[in-house]
Amino acid sequence: MLSFHRLHKRHDRSVIPVFKAELLRRVITFQSSFERVFIAQVKISLIDTALTGIYLYAVLPLFGVELPFRLTVLAIAFIVGLIPVVGNLISNAVIIILSLGVSLYVALASLIFLVVIHKLEYFLNAKIIGAEIESTAWELLLVMVICERIFGIGGIIIAPVYYAYLKNELKRQGLL
Repeated sequence: MLSFHRLHKRHDRSVIPVFKAELLRRVITFQSSFERVFIAQVKISLIDTALTGIYLYAVLPLFGVELPFRLTVLAIAFIVGLIPVVGNLISNAVIIILSLGVSLYVALASLIFLVVIHKLEYFLNAKIIGAEIESTAWELLLVMVICERIFGIGGIIIAPVYYAYLKNELKRQGLL
């Protein structure tokens, strides 16, 4: 993923000042936290893309509706799904706009489907990310709510990374 491991190995063999060693250790810990959250986000994006694919290729065709650019929508859903929270909004907007091109009823059905699926995904996301960073779903949901209140939408996006980092630091200090 990121190449801090080379930096870490290079400095293992030499004597470095305490401040620099601590800073380097914390950068590596943060990088590790980011990497674990990113892996979880890839899993979440794959699940979201699969659910979107089921909707586009199975549910809508059952009612005689075929949206244009379905494969492109799936590619967009996966790529933007790597961005926590905002990615879902972007892919949902694309699906709703394409659905409006078919009919208002298809757009409404798409909106209802997407809202229900994404509300259920919030709990699944917390469980997946929680498993990756060794925390329970309720801990992560609480941290996301607190960070959202303090920092706004950016707080939701960065909350899992900060929480994973904080837990690593607290464990290292023997406080957890």
